[in-house]
Amino acid sequence: MEKDSAHLLLNSLDTPDLLRKLKPEQLQQVCDELRQNIIDELSTNPGHFAASLGVVELTVALHYVFNTPYDRLVWDVGHQAYGHKILTGRREAFSTNRKLGGIRPFPSPDESPYDSFTCGHASTSISAALGMAVAAHAKGEKDRHIVAVIGDGAMSGGLAFEGLNNVSATPNNLLIIVNDNDMSIDRSVGGMKEYLFKLTTSNKYNQFRFKMSRVLFKMGLLNEDRRKALIRFGNSLKSMVAQQQNIFEGMNIRYFGPVDGNDVNKITRILQDIKDLQGPKVLHLHTTKGKGFEPAEKHPEIWHAPGLFNPKTGERSVPSTEGKPPLFQEVFGHTLVELAKQNPNIVGVTAAMPTGSSMNLLMKEMPDRAFDVGIAEGHAITFAGGMAKDGLQPFCAIYSSFLQRAYDNIIHDVAIQKLPVVFCIDRAGLVGEDGPTHHGAYDLAYLRPIPNMTISSPYDEHELRRLMYTAQLPDKGPFAIRYPRGRGELTDWRCELKEIPVGKGRKLKEGNDIAIISFGPIGNVAARAIELAEKVQHNLKVAHYDLRFLKPLDDDLLHEAGKNFKHIITVEDGAITGGVGTAVMEFMSENNYTPTIDRIGIPDFFVEHGTVAELYAICGMNEESICNTILNKQK
Repeated sequence: MEKDSAHLLLNSLDTPDLLRKLKPEQLQQVCDELRQNIIDELSTNPGHFAASLGVVELTVALHYVFNTPYDRLVWDVGHQAYGHKILTGRREAFSTNRKLGGIRPFPSPDESPYDSFTCGHASTSISAALGMAVAAHAKGEKDRHIVAVIGDGAMSGGLAFEGLNNVSATPNNLLIIVNDNDMSIDRSVGGMKEYLFKLTTSNKYNQFRFKMSRVLFKMGLLNEDRRKALIRFGNSLKSMVAQQQNIFEGMNIRYFGPVDGNDVNKITRILQDIKDLQGPKVLHLHTTKGKGFEPAEKHPEIWHAPGLFNPKTGERSVPSTEGKPPLFQEVFGHTLVELAKQNPNIVGVTAAMPTGSSMNLLMKEMPDRAFDVGIAEGHAITFAGGMAKDGLQPFCAIYSSFLQRAYDNIIHDVAIQKLPVVFCIDRAGLVGEDGPTHHGAYDLAYLRPIPNMTISSPYDEHELRRLMYTAQLPDKGPFAIRYPRGRGELTDWRCELKEIPVGKGRKLKEGNDIAIISFGPIGNVAARAIELAEKVQHNLKVAHYDLRFLKPLDDDLLHEAGKNFKHIITVEDGAITGGVGTAVMEFMSENNYTPTIDRIGIPDFFVEHGTVAELYAICGMNEESICNTILNKQK
């Protein structure tokens, strides 16, 4: 009741249609209430926090000026879209955000007509919005406005520049809003970030030019070709006077800004002024990530997704880690520093995830040997390939879901040349609350067909350290190590660094009734399922093999399993289609073994959001499900 009384105006706005009936002087109150609503909700149901606070004013202004959902708003990534969800009929349901069966973590057209495009990976909004603008033109929908919202971090991605290039050459009236908060998740990096920070232009000049162009068009003195020529001439004059080039106007895209992106009335006025301008245009906003919540403004990288916190004091509820195993990411980061001290050729590369991947540990220890290339996964791989070609040993840490974006680079720029790049595939498997755009489901299936590639996954932290040691030894070529989000199994995770024979698995447990072949950390779940099954059926003896390497396969291990077992169960935290189970089936068929094979892994559908435990249960990958599969083999 106390929460409702704090949002009197917001609670009356079930749709943007009602928002558009308000007077301009009421918009600041909507912003204040919306911001507080986000703070209240996320304090008890964690999610992406600081980004959504920073765009509250922009969100309100967009829905106030544009006729959504007929007019299209295309968000980039979606971290900043919580205010958008609350304003578009999901205020009551917002408490279920990121929960199993609740509203989705990112915009999705399956959830709401106000969500015009699925977004979970950065740098996509310009391309998608341009496609919609072209479609609107083709269908004769001249009154439909298309708006792309993209952050300064996402502007470092190559797809954003490909989209801009096409925008400049395709007839359209697209509005691109650059939300420049000097942040992505960690600090934004690269030349585009510096460029946006320094870029200036005159709003009065732009308003005067707009008004003059409308007058000249009406007088018949200006047509489209003359307009473009005048724009080029005007841009040249402006660049000469300002002693600064404007990359957008150099591409014949009108530029407005920079503007205070946390002033709702100013943004509203500008949007109303420019929304009907012909041709593509960019509105550059400076916003403050975490705006309105002091701890988030001071430390936006910590408050990107802070977990539980006190909305009044800002005190975060950080769970105790005492006595718990470390995160796989922490083991990776510390081991990389350890190896780099031994091997002077080792360098680290990450694509905008130094903290999440723990590459920041190497950056702190050896700043000249670690590189954050921004949201540019394809570039990260080719950059690593270039370093490997001339004698360095790159460890390239990228989340599984994002590595998909660099597939051609992996094949063309690394594998063909057999270059020694170590692919540290973080967040492999089901990741939980971030849902289908972030699950690392497909890396095994898409890497397995690539020649020269070694593909491995550690059973525990000791295995991760030893695989990392093995990968940097001479003549190993492209070497993938995949590991999940979250904690491992061992509190005494430090161990001797020694080589693991490439392509060799191991038998973890003897048995003669059924063979379990697992790959990676999910093997620990399989081990517990085996123990559970043998307690239920006392005379049951289940063998357990840790495959270790998907490529090359351990032929001796698989021959042993094929000769000695009528029933084999494969267990993997990856897509069933084309993954470990498929590889085992192919081996058995090619060698004329005929066991029945049950494959346990991520099924052939997009898995929604929820806790990892909940999703494992849905996919039949938890202890109970694996146990039931074992017992059913005995019937």
